[in-house]
Amino acid sequence: MNSLQEKDLKYIWHPCSQMKDYEELPPIIIKTGKGCYLYDTEGKSYIDIVSSWWCNLLGHSNEKINNNIKEQLDKLEHVIFANFSHKPAIQLCEELIKILPEGLCKFNFSDNGSASVECALKMAFQYHYQTGNPQKTRFMCLSDGYHGETIGALSVGTLDLYAKIYKPMLMDTIRIKAPDCFRCPYSKSRDNCSCECIEKAKKCFEKFGNETAGMIVEPLLQGSAGMRIYPPLYLKELRKLCDEYNVILIADEIATGFGRTGKMFAFDHSGVSPDIMCLSKGLTGGYMPMSLTVTTQKIFDAFYDDYLKGRAFMHSHTYSGNPIGCSAALAVQKILREDKIIEKSRETAKYLHEELNKAFSNHKNVGEIRHLNLINAIELVKDKNTKELFNSNLRTGYQIYKKALSKGLLLRPLGDVLYFNPPLIIDRETIDKAIKITKEALEEVLG
Repeated sequence: MNSLQEKDLKYIWHPCSQMKDYEELPPIIIKTGKGCYLYDTEGKSYIDIVSSWWCNLLGHSNEKINNNIKEQLDKLEHVIFANFSHKPAIQLCEELIKILPEGLCKFNFSDNGSASVECALKMAFQYHYQTGNPQKTRFMCLSDGYHGETIGALSVGTLDLYAKIYKPMLMDTIRIKAPDCFRCPYSKSRDNCSCECIEKAKKCFEKFGNETAGMIVEPLLQGSAGMRIYPPLYLKELRKLCDEYNVILIADEIATGFGRTGKMFAFDHSGVSPDIMCLSKGLTGGYMPMSLTVTTQKIFDAFYDDYLKGRAFMHSHTYSGNPIGCSAALAVQKILREDKIIEKSRETAKYLHEELNKAFSNHKNVGEIRHLNLINAIELVKDKNTKELFNSNLRTGYQIYKKALSKGLLLRPLGDVLYFNPPLIIDRETIDKAIKITKEALEEVLG
């Protein structure tokens, strides 16, 4: 352990970590990053195949984003966003409104994904209160969902790993059984089904629709649940239910926005629009903590009135609309548009999935390799035929992660699901290298 690692462990409490694990695997101190690679203080390189928690959209140290931020730094670093504004925020809204699903047109700025979700929940609640439906106070969500780690976001997230211990603090939400296409109870596949599983949602809406303010969903991809992927038809059916029962449909596109699914937003695959959309992560290319909660004119109008009527949305963040974050986001939009990044990523995605199938589809412990554009998930199972899981105490995915790290690949698993979610600019050479390391690490642990 070097001196920087020792100092880190003396002071820092790392996120989503059991710090005792760091006794065996000390923190890796990163000095620089470029493209898909990170470089530590010892000179070792690592392929960032998980985009540093899915936010590094266009690679590390992207020159165009760097220059936009540097230029903004000499003009304005921050300004209060109540009764003040600035050009980068206005320009960003002008750019985003061109690409957002139809109807989304009003932008509320926050500073992280969880905050964006909290904002959406409060908007939905207050909207109904101010439009003659004060009984609509509850929220629906999908099982195994994840929407962040503030109290409201945890309440509509249902993964015990994050939420169980805090249950006495959480809101009483309505949980709908989520689609599980790998272990489909209807013996269908995601490519040939009619979303029979929507019946679970229909029953919940019939029972609780009148008291429900909003339904929040991770569209097409339940990320923290293990990159579970379900068909766009499910979103269409949810849209119908929300319309029928006057429920606000909230799209958590924090992980799926800005090309991750092969289209600008996951909802674009469905042909329908949500009422509120939460955005972060790729918004600034992973450079700056910033998020948006975008909604419709109809919802906005329910808050618009004389001040003394008390209908304003009294919700704020110190760093709302930060000019440096907006400048980074503007650079991201320009690069996506001018360099045809999303279009190119679709071709790269075909290659990645084909090569992963060649490498792993016949392995005795690989149950499924599912994919959505460049996002690929390898679900490890104890028994391929029964789809039986490994004993969680074995921490199989974590053992593979450690092996991969030693070989220069950042492959942070979701339980026993290994996944690739690289920057959209990844090339075939880097893909080949990442697959080779993954194969070596997997075989060293599982044979």
